[in-house]
Amino acid sequence: MKKTWPIEIDCPNCAAKLERSLSELPGVTRVSISYVHKRITLEAPEEQFAAVTQAVLAKAAEVEPDAVIHTEAGKKAHQHDACSGEHCDCGHDDHHDHDHGHDHDHEHAHDHAAHAGRTLLLRAIASILLLVMSRFIPVAWLKTVACVIAYLTVSYDVLLSAVRNIRRGEVFDENFLMAVASIGAMAVGDSAEGVMVMLLYQLGEYLQDKAVDKSRANIASLMDVRPDYANWLRDGEPVRVTPQEVPVGASILVRPGEKIPLDGVVTEGSTTVDTAVLTGESLPRDVQQGDSVLSGCVNLTGLITVEVTASYGESTVAKILDLVAESGEHKARTERFITRFSRWYTPAVCIAALLIALIPGAVTGQWRDWVYTALTFLVISCPCALVISVPLTFFSGIGGASRKGVLVKGANHLETLSELDTVAFDKTGTLTKGVFTVTQTVPVGMSAETLLDMAAHAEMHSPHPISQSLRAAHGRDLDAERVSDVQETPGQGLSALVDGKRVLCGNSRLMAAHGIECTAAKAVGTLVHVAVEGQYAGHIVISDVVKDGAAAAIQALKDAGVSRLVMLTGDNEAVAADVSRRLGLTEYRASMLPGDKVDALEELLGPEHQVAFVGDGMNDAPVLRRADVGVAMGGLGADAAIEAADVVLMDDDVGKLALAVRMAKKTMTIARQNIMFALVVKALVMLLGVFGFANMWLAVFADVGVAMICIVNAVRAMKP
Repeated sequence: MKKTWPIEIDCPNCAAKLERSLSELPGVTRVSISYVHKRITLEAPEEQFAAVTQAVLAKAAEVEPDAVIHTEAGKKAHQHDACSGEHCDCGHDDHHDHDHGHDHDHEHAHDHAAHAGRTLLLRAIASILLLVMSRFIPVAWLKTVACVIAYLTVSYDVLLSAVRNIRRGEVFDENFLMAVASIGAMAVGDSAEGVMVMLLYQLGEYLQDKAVDKSRANIASLMDVRPDYANWLRDGEPVRVTPQEVPVGASILVRPGEKIPLDGVVTEGSTTVDTAVLTGESLPRDVQQGDSVLSGCVNLTGLITVEVTASYGESTVAKILDLVAESGEHKARTERFITRFSRWYTPAVCIAALLIALIPGAVTGQWRDWVYTALTFLVISCPCALVISVPLTFFSGIGGASRKGVLVKGANHLETLSELDTVAFDKTGTLTKGVFTVTQTVPVGMSAETLLDMAAHAEMHSPHPISQSLRAAHGRDLDAERVSDVQETPGQGLSALVDGKRVLCGNSRLMAAHGIECTAAKAVGTLVHVAVEGQYAGHIVISDVVKDGAAAAIQALKDAGVSRLVMLTGDNEAVAADVSRRLGLTEYRASMLPGDKVDALEELLGPEHQVAFVGDGMNDAPVLRRADVGVAMGGLGADAAIEAADVVLMDDDVGKLALAVRMAKKTMTIARQNIMFALVVKALVMLLGVFGFANMWLAVFADVGVAMICIVNAVRAMKP
């Protein structure tokens, strides 16, 4: 059983630490905390879930008392700790597990942040005034008292957090580091610097949180396809309600300019809808009575009435929002590495700082200078820039892909996409349209139009897909009075009287059975031979048509660095070879059953390869799941595709896969840039500190300033 709740937590390191602690609890199958998404996901056996939840909440209150988990029990457990001293009247109500149900929680978080900002400003003003006043106090001990009061005014919450964490055995966090560094600065006689460093740190942390929140809000708003209301037709009159209130089977009115709030079928009117929010495509789609429409799309031109076919929770828009929100649960290897790295990095720097203070100080006797240098190390060592910016980079990349109609279910899948070297495709419905079409007409002794006319009339009453293709190619109304005496031979074809002439339509076995010699054809596809009055009249080629843009999509994948492009199909060798040649694929496997496709994929997999499989999501589930990353042609939100795959191409455009690969590569590049930039700047400032060229002011920049720059850089992953 799995549940996801919002969590208010202000520190990325704290989020990682809390996740580690909760993961070790008995009964927990998996727990994931996303600082960027501000969500916690818990998985546990259903029969133990209630007890495990209580244990998780109790442990969270012990490890991070300031964190607020928004379950009913979670709010009760954390209410006092989260709001004490702030006189905050939370008044939380328990909302549903989906992000779209947390409007009150978000409003409270915004109010809480605004209150914290005002409080910090007042504390900063008070501490600066006290610091300035201390300059004019002639008595030494009164000057010291003023500086201490100024320091406590701006740092009391950091000091309390540090003491509380030390009591729980959690020593090496940013609260401890800043407390030791600022107190140490005051102890060596730099009282003003100790106060100002703490003030800059507090201000930087506040601005950093605001930047993350702003970036998250901007990304979320760009992905937000949530409709605000529905016009429910009651007794013929539209009543504005929330989409959640409208039952299946009800009728809703959608005016021009409004979002379609629920999936349904048009019962009255016609219009043009903008599907860009789901597919990333700017080309509108015409719909009329009887056509299906999806929630989240925008009605552009006409007034339509829609009969609701799915509740809001089961609608396309809700599923998309949930998929994007849940993407934070599946962390990339890079994210997991940063979490492990930060766990050991901070203690290592602290040990280095201690050695810097003791060894050179003992050798040179310049204790004050080397203690001050060691204190700058402590300020620099906080890994917030890494812990914040890397998850935010992946969130931006996933958000940018979703805007283009590509749903990526987790950062781990985005990372795999960036490393793809092999893509295997299903043929029908993926590279081809999956609709049989007349592609060639070869007459003998008559015109092509007459040959098709005779064949279409002979086949006009047959439900066979080949017969349907012949009728579609004819393109005109058929005259039933021209046809009589229809006789079908299973596995061969049929005969009929058309305009009083005996017409045979079928395969070569039908021709042979009637002693008619047919021409051997080299065309790729299904051949329908036609004979009229015992004379061979020619053949018609019926084949699956390659999708528009499929060849360009294959070339785009090659340009994106994918070297092996393989087609797995149940079609015969001739058809597979022809499609492979026309699209520029590197390999193909023909005449395959669904089980054979799994075996073929196993041959492509290996430690030196990252393999994606692209299918229609309906009958390819085993192969989609076995691939390193399964990519489904979503068909504007098909349930089977969304369920089976790791990546969903919402508009069935295989060309979007190359776009996804490019965005994944860009996301990984930005993540690596942030990692290298943060580490290089920190290392450089550390070296400058050792040689006496860096003070605590520069150290604060190496911590907070670098984090801000990395956050700004992370948001670039939104764009292709």
